[in-house]
Amino acid sequence: MRIQLWSYNYDPEPSGIAPLSGVWARAMKARGHEIDVVAAHPHYPAAMWGRARKPYREWRDGIRVLRLPLWAGRGSAQQRIRQETSFAAALSLAAPALGTPDVIIAVSPNFPALVPAMASARARRIPWVLWLQDVLPDAALVSGLLEEGIAIKLARRLERAAYASASRIVVISESFEENLTAKGVDAAKIVRSYNPASRAILDAPRDEVAADAATVLTMGNIGYSQNLLAITRAFEDSSELRDLNTRLVMAGDGQEGALVRAAIRTDRVTVTGILDNEALERELRGATVALVSQGYEGVDFNVPSKLMNFMGYGIPTVASVRADSEVARIIRRSRGGWVALNSDLPQTMAQIASALRDPLARAERGQAALDYARANFCPEQSAERFEVLLRDVVR
Repeated sequence: MRIQLWSYNYDPEPSGIAPLSGVWARAMKARGHEIDVVAAHPHYPAAMWGRARKPYREWRDGIRVLRLPLWAGRGSAQQRIRQETSFAAALSLAAPALGTPDVIIAVSPNFPALVPAMASARARRIPWVLWLQDVLPDAALVSGLLEEGIAIKLARRLERAAYASASRIVVISESFEENLTAKGVDAAKIVRSYNPASRAILDAPRDEVAADAATVLTMGNIGYSQNLLAITRAFEDSSELRDLNTRLVMAGDGQEGALVRAAIRTDRVTVTGILDNEALERELRGATVALVSQGYEGVDFNVPSKLMNFMGYGIPTVASVRADSEVARIIRRSRGGWVALNSDLPQTMAQIASALRDPLARAERGQAALDYARANFCPEQSAERFEVLLRDVVR
């Protein structure tokens, strides 16, 4: 099939949706499909690749990528809205020149970009598939990006229109599926498929590295929803973790990165900034346990991709989340770690300390995490599931 992947984020961005889109495109290409990617100029989690004022083309891993300009900025709600709408405008202008594939896959977010996706599919009389990575506008409400009002009402209308227009909606969790069916979306349209791990899944759990201090690792975006400012304070306040000589490493950066750095009071907490592949590999190999945190209440609006990678390395994970979140479901189902309530950070710290005192439990849960990842998060499995639904849609 000739497939266009419209993904706001794409390689070389190191975290979030970009690595997922990249590994998926390569897996589909390996199955013999012709993949064209339409993406924004790299900009996430920070505008560290300069600016692009005009569209340009490039090749990545044998895949053609059209890059569109955008007005980058994430420092405020207004800047984020401007950034997303600028990409949607560029996509609308480029759409007539994109040719006619067999199917379009549009990744959300970017939310405004669903408008040109719907229009382009209708004009070309081809199907399109919505790959839902964030449930919007729920995410905008929970994160504080938008408040109830005219903007949310318009966003709800666009949300309903997109669900009605798409031939299929691929959701990445049971909680997303429940969210959409509660909104009246036709269940026959919804296909559930976990995101693939964006790093190679190991054949066996990595050996714990002997070190002077135990290491708790989290990685990726440092933003509002990860609650890492409060995590930092709770970690440094924990006498148990201090007595165990425990380090907290945040391998990444983001909008809240400066606030987290300013809150650090000891040398036991480190924010590394964005790491290259080799440096991130060292952190993953050296971690004692992993930490996945979500600070918000209410409905699930995302599933952190870091979880799939931690499990793919056989790293047991402590999840500081809501008890009914998708992360908690995966941890409990796989037995690949421990769940602590995000409303009780001292409990989270106590659970980390308990895990650090029990190497046998870490080994058992690390193996269980890896087994689950191999059964559910392989890119080849994701590509196979997509191939089945795309063939059905194209027919």
